[in-house]
Amino acid sequence: MPAYLISEIDVSDPVAYEPYKQAAAAAISAHQGRYVARGGRTVSLEGAAPKRIIVLQFDSVEAAEKFYHSPEYQKTTPLRKKASASSRLYIVEGQ
Repeated sequence: MPAYLISEIDVSDPVAYEPYKQAAAAAISAHQGRYVARGGRTVSLEGAAPKRIIVLQFDSVEAAEKFYHSPEYQKTTPLRKKASASSRLYIVEGQ
């Protein structure tokens, strides 16, 4: 069953965010993830929308968790935290 890793990121420093984007993309590819949405236009229908939303698809919740906890991705998290005021990441199982 597919799973989606969703990131809500309030990017505070777009220049510092660029190295994170590149490193994260390599880690995502290495773990057979694929982008479904990547920072496109967001329209809020209820409540405030984050500045940037990323949706990744993996084959399963376990595959998404393996990606998140991988050394390749964990090396990128300091870059994301440095370039963002806040972030939330979570996994939702698809159908």
